[in-house]
Amino acid sequence: MNNIFIITLDKPPTYSHNKSSAVSFEKGPNRPGIRRYAYGMRYSVLNTIDSLITPSIASSRPTSALYYMHFCKFLKKCRAPIASLDCMEEFSGTTAQLDFGRSISLGSNPAIPVRNNATATPGLRYKNLGKSGLRVSNVGLGTWPIFSPGVSEEQAEAILRLAIDSGINLFDLSEAHSGTRAELELGKIIQKAGWKRTSFVITTKIYWSTKSDERGLSRKHIIESVQASLQRLQLSYIDIILVHKADSMCPMEEIVRAMNYVISQGWSMYWGTARWSPVEIMEAYTNCRQFNCVTPIVEQAEYHMFCREKAELYLPEMYNKIGVGFMAWGPLSMCLGDTQNSERLWLPKGSFKTKSQSYSWTEDEVNKEERLEETRRIFDKARDISTLAEKLGCNAMQLSIAWSLKHEPVQCLLLGATSPEQLHQSLQALQLLPRLSTGVMLEIERILDNKPVRPPPISTLALR
Repeated sequence: MNNIFIITLDKPPTYSHNKSSAVSFEKGPNRPGIRRYAYGMRYSVLNTIDSLITPSIASSRPTSALYYMHFCKFLKKCRAPIASLDCMEEFSGTTAQLDFGRSISLGSNPAIPVRNNATATPGLRYKNLGKSGLRVSNVGLGTWPIFSPGVSEEQAEAILRLAIDSGINLFDLSEAHSGTRAELELGKIIQKAGWKRTSFVITTKIYWSTKSDERGLSRKHIIESVQASLQRLQLSYIDIILVHKADSMCPMEEIVRAMNYVISQGWSMYWGTARWSPVEIMEAYTNCRQFNCVTPIVEQAEYHMFCREKAELYLPEMYNKIGVGFMAWGPLSMCLGDTQNSERLWLPKGSFKTKSQSYSWTEDEVNKEERLEETRRIFDKARDISTLAEKLGCNAMQLSIAWSLKHEPVQCLLLGATSPEQLHQSLQALQLLPRLSTGVMLEIERILDNKPVRPPPISTLALR
């Protein structure tokens, strides 16, 4: 049926028809019922409708409001259901994945497209970042460990090629982590591999520098940092510039105007924040609206089983109110090595580690016993998580990745690797997502016992 109708149920319309032409609807001064936008519905359709209703109603068809209601119900039943984009991607990926597996079994080496909805990795999906139109894979690749001193150039290139072949299309860089080496090496690999620029997304950060006098978010530093990154990456533009920490010494107006200038020059497509508080993000958004500047689209923050408050309480609110998405990092920082030996247990490298270390030259001895007790509780929870992972047929690292991706606010989860084998093992966690049922998630919550709760509002009635 090639007809689309906009129907208002105020009054039934009168209509006339003949067998040789399309149905025509007449609108009188008192019958503004139907506006017709398409053609082609023949007289036989009315006969079909007549057969679906009682003859008494059909006999009074020109004036019967009940017939009109049945006609509307018939049109409603003819509409096809709307499938979600994720569901359509699953169906479209089936044939491509089967062909890919068949080609491997036959010994051929097909050319894998850099970016395709039908990914070679089950469970990998593409989501809009924030409320922008930019679609990225739900797993991104952080380049901090890839370009660390212990990884050779050949290994780094192998990791990046595996990521591309697996369907990952986002690469995260930072001058604060690996200096300028990451951007230089990634630029060389991109030129060598010949990847299409439209097939991957590059994010890099500004604020930090190897020299203390070159740090900050002044307009001068922002523009010079972006231009230097473009030269090192050998690219004409960077997809997302992340402001790596707010600068209390610089006015917010100067920051947002500088980022707007960078985007207007074509050096970047979007900008976002990293390690900003919700108050700072809202301040930046307010200034962008006030001065007609481009607003940030994403916040990059730490998120894992022992760092949950910001990601679960405040960032979803930022997304709903101002459209700022969430790019998470840190699931591998709680990757548990040997849970039977607390000395070999990895601790998160972010805020959780600083809170849980039992010794540090910067800490006093006042609350040392309290910190030790907290660390022991963390070790006990880590062992229980590792035991649960064994029951699910995976390791604690994979369970941590799957648990992070299970939460709806996470639009992109950054993973790191020092070898292709480690990246492949991390990507296998995507197949664990369907097995994280409600019962399993409740069991994890019982073990962790740290679900964040928003503090109650402070009332001033008692002080009045």
